[in-house]
Amino acid sequence: MNSHSSIIEIMDTTLRDGEQTSGVSFVPHEKLMIARALLQDLNVDRIEVASARVSDGEKDAVTRICKWARREGFLHRVEVLGFVDGGTSLNWINDCGGVNINLLCKGSENHCLNQLKKTPKEHFADIRRNIRMAQEMGINVNVYLEDWSNGIKHSPDYVFKMMDALKDCGIKRFMLPDTLGILNPLELLLFMRKMVKLYPDVHFDFHAHNDYDLAISNVLAAVLGGCRGIHTSVNGLGERAGNAPLASVQAILKDQFNAHTNIVEERLNKVSRMVENYSGIAIPPNRPITGDSVFTQVAGVHADGDNKANLYCNDLLPERFGRKREYALGKNSGKANILRNLEELGLELSPEQTRLVTERIIELGDKKEVVTQEDLPFIVTDVLRTATQEEHVRLLSYMVSTAYGLKPMAVVKIEINGCVHEMNASGNGQFDAFVKALKRIYMERLDRRFPHLSNYTVSIPPGGRTDALVQTAITWEWNDRVYRTRGLDADQTEAAIKATVKMLNLMESELKKNKKQKVI
Repeated sequence: MNSHSSIIEIMDTTLRDGEQTSGVSFVPHEKLMIARALLQDLNVDRIEVASARVSDGEKDAVTRICKWARREGFLHRVEVLGFVDGGTSLNWINDCGGVNINLLCKGSENHCLNQLKKTPKEHFADIRRNIRMAQEMGINVNVYLEDWSNGIKHSPDYVFKMMDALKDCGIKRFMLPDTLGILNPLELLLFMRKMVKLYPDVHFDFHAHNDYDLAISNVLAAVLGGCRGIHTSVNGLGERAGNAPLASVQAILKDQFNAHTNIVEERLNKVSRMVENYSGIAIPPNRPITGDSVFTQVAGVHADGDNKANLYCNDLLPERFGRKREYALGKNSGKANILRNLEELGLELSPEQTRLVTERIIELGDKKEVVTQEDLPFIVTDVLRTATQEEHVRLLSYMVSTAYGLKPMAVVKIEINGCVHEMNASGNGQFDAFVKALKRIYMERLDRRFPHLSNYTVSIPPGGRTDALVQTAITWEWNDRVYRTRGLDADQTEAAIKATVKMLNLMESELKKNKKQKVI
């Protein structure tokens, strides 16, 4: 393949074949918004927006798209699937204001004989009549050879007879679908080369299906074989296992084969998210190019390498696609990941502070929690506040339990000023039971009054993108003093317990301070 002259036309069929994804149905204004994004933002060469004769809602959508496309100069790039039906599809498309039909013909002898119940000669004659009608109406014709993959494998003479019968009829493009997704790249390369060799002046498109997870590989084989157009769908939507994903097709054609398309790469992610929202089909996090996690480095060694010389980057730079590289925060992140995130936030920590923050993030990672960059400032604040606090009270261990029909129970083991105390209690909730066990220790073992809890709130730290952290803020009253303490953790009860231990340390520090003042 001459990589310097390879210009590949992209026809996106999200609004037609993509809408055949189980559970996906776009309303007319959604179709219009997606059509506009594909043509204006992404600069896709052509879009297939519907099948003719489907419903009144579909007709409304196509009419809206054609009206907008005519006004903006895009109408010649809007196509509708139609059928060999004596002109019914053509009239439907014409009523909508369309000027292109993708005429669905039978590309295998099996389909011709057993579905249409017609001879090849009869079918070819019907196609030619429909083409003449389209030309009389000013409608351009592309032809789908439905089930071409089975046709070229099992009835190649039928395929070549069809091509011979239609090649001089003024058809703009012959579109070769792997309708059932049965081909592998070696077969496709052989078949495409044969089609191009026999019909060198014909523009061939290839339409992949992903039943064997070979859609992308088959797209590349088709281009190597001389195909000039590729059909895609946003996020790989489509019948059964879907079609070739637009973003992946673009990246592979450009990076692996130096092929040229007109796609505006930096808009790919934006359009993918739009289709995700409208379709209700979530993009898998590991989907190449558009998945949430594909530009996220998890291992700390990767962040370290990127810091030194971009050692873990390839040509798939996230900025190409309107995204940015991220460094995950979790048990595998390491210091390098945390430093990259702190740097982006403009936070500077000492080596010791960084170590403490790293330990806390690893602790959350062990609980299978996902920590985001937006959570990081709250973790830093919580860790540094705890690190600077004198530790007069240490929680050694605790156990809280709850069971249906029984009051929650807590067993607490705590060290206060060097002395270890253990107590149990029941309460109206797990945290209430924990506090009551502490009260018993202070009242029965230390002969001291325990602070009064006056307010308790739970929230997710503002700005966080996950529920990895819960922030508990508690207000306590003791000896005419008010203490407000916060705890941060993945677990609500644990966060409240941390806030309580902070309060006890503040209280003990206050007592020691008062004692020193009396002595002086």
